[in-house]
Amino acid sequence: MDFRLVVTDMDGTLLNSEGHVPEGFWNLLNTLRERNIAFAPASGRQLATLRHQFERAGEPMSYIAENGTVVIHEGKIISLTTLDSEAVHAIIDAARASEIDMGVVICHPERAYVERNDEAFRSEGLKYYLALDEVEDLHTVVDGQVIKVAIFTFDDAETQVAPVMREAVPDQKVVVSGKHWVDVMDQNADKGRALAALCEAMGISISQSLAFGDYLNDMALLQASGTSYAMSNAHPEILAIADKVAPSNNDAGVLLVLKDLLGEE
Repeated sequence: MDFRLVVTDMDGTLLNSEGHVPEGFWNLLNTLRERNIAFAPASGRQLATLRHQFERAGEPMSYIAENGTVVIHEGKIISLTTLDSEAVHAIIDAARASEIDMGVVICHPERAYVERNDEAFRSEGLKYYLALDEVEDLHTVVDGQVIKVAIFTFDDAETQVAPVMREAVPDQKVVVSGKHWVDVMDQNADKGRALAALCEAMGISISQSLAFGDYLNDMALLQASGTSYAMSNAHPEILAIADKVAPSNNDAGVLLVLKDLLGEE
C-alpha cells in the first residue's frame, strides 16, 4: 500500500478508554518519519490540547483540530473556517432555553470559553480544551472568530442535544462527536475537507492518505481518505462505510495496523 500520510482521530481511536496514547506510539512515529510518511491527528479536540499531547514528537507536526475547522501545517494555519455569529448566538440561546442539561463551549482558534463553572462540567471540558477561560456571558465572546460550538450533556448527545441544535441552526453542520458531545460548525467544515487541504499543502494526492476513526464526526474523514479504517469499537454507521476494520482503541488498533503495513513486529 502506497501511503504518505496517516491521519487518526484521537478519542476512541488512537487513545485508549483512559485517554492515554498507547505504549509504543512514539517509536512508531519515528519509524513513519524514517520512511517519509507524515502523521497528523484529526480530532474534535482543541489545537492547544493537541499540541500539548504531541510535545514529545520533537518537531513541527500537522494538525487537524476542532473537527476540521483549523488545519496546521509546518507551524502555520492553512485552513480556518469560522461559524456565523448569528448562529452562535442562537446556539447559546437554545441551550439556555432547553430543559436538557447542557454545557456550551465557544471555540476560537487558540482558546475556548465557558460560562458554566460547576466542577462536573469543567472536568469534562478540560479533557479536550486545555486553553479554557470562564466568562460571565458567552454572548460577549462571539466576535467573528468562533470556529465551533461544542455542547456537552451528561445524557445521550445523539438523541437529546443534536435535535435541539438542528432545530436552532438548521443551516449549520451539527455533528455528534461522542456519546456526550455535539459540535456545531459551518456547513463547509469537516475533517474530510481538512484532510484535502492538508494533502494539498503537502503536495500529495489524497489517495495516498490513510485514516482511522470511530465516531460520526469521522465519517467525512474516512470517506475522503485513500484508505479508511473503522475501529472495531466504532459507531455502526462508521463501521458500515469504512474500507477496513482495525482492532479496538483499547487494543492499540491503530498501532497494530500500521506495524503490519510497515512490516514491523
